[in-house]
Parts: sequence; C-alpha cells; structure tokens
Amino acid sequence: MLLALEEAAKTVDSQDVPVGAVVVDESGRVIGRGHNERELRHDPTAHAEVLAIREAALARDDWQLPGCTLVVTLEPCVMCAGAILAARIPTVVFGAWDEKAGAAGSVYDALRDRRLNHRAEVFAGVEAEASGALLVDFFAARR
Repeated sequence: MLLALEEAAKTVDSQDVPVGAVVVDESGRVIGRGHNERELRHDPTAHAEVLAIREAALARDDWQLPGCTLVVTLEPCVMCAGAILAARIPTVVFGAWDEKAGAAGSVYDALRDRRLNHRAEVFAGVEAEASGALLVDFFAARR
C-alpha cells in the first residue's frame, strides 16, 4: 500500500484526484503502477487501477492476470471493478472507502457479486487513514 500511496502523490502537480495503484505478481514483484491521469490525458478511463492493469498486462504479455493482487488507495469504482474482473485479478486491497461511487462493498459490491463469472477477494481499510487524508486534503484545497 505504501507504493500505491507513492503513486497517488504523483498527482500533486495535476488536477487529478490523488489515487494510486500497483499490481503485484505472485512473487511480490510490482508489474504495474498507475495514478489518476484523467485530467492530464483528458481521458475518463485513465483511473489509477486501469493504468496499473494495462502496465501489468504489458509486462505479462497477457490480458489475464491470475495470481496477481491489485493494491489501490481508494475503493474501486464500477468501471475499475469491471476491469479488475475482466483481467481475472483474484485479490484486491484498498485503503479508503468510497461512499459515493465504490464498487467493492460500499455502494456496490461488483467484485464479489456471485452472479458474475469472476470474483475477487477484497481486503479493505489498509492504510485507510493515510489514503483518506490524501483525498480530504485534495478536496479541501479545491473549495
């Protein structure tokens, strides 16, 4: 999670919400990194999770990422949950809950929905205070 927090901090010079993510393989090696770049790229899909998954898929030369873990500072949204499931990532660790758009147990629970053909194990609240503080500070500065 500390690496994901480092990724989130990279948004400091942009107008992007400070969210960071890393994908770790079975051996514990980081194979994908990302931080929000929606504003920077003018791309609504440039969420930290999606960028980290893309990088991991390139590193593996495969769109399927079984055995990997996605670590992200904020609970994934519906789009990111879909990307996680599509990539067959079995484990997701996140920091802060997203009570407005979260899809890993707060608003929706897409990652564990038994109606879907793939599911992920979810570990919530890891470094929640540090993850949440980044967001609180970001939005306080914008008001």
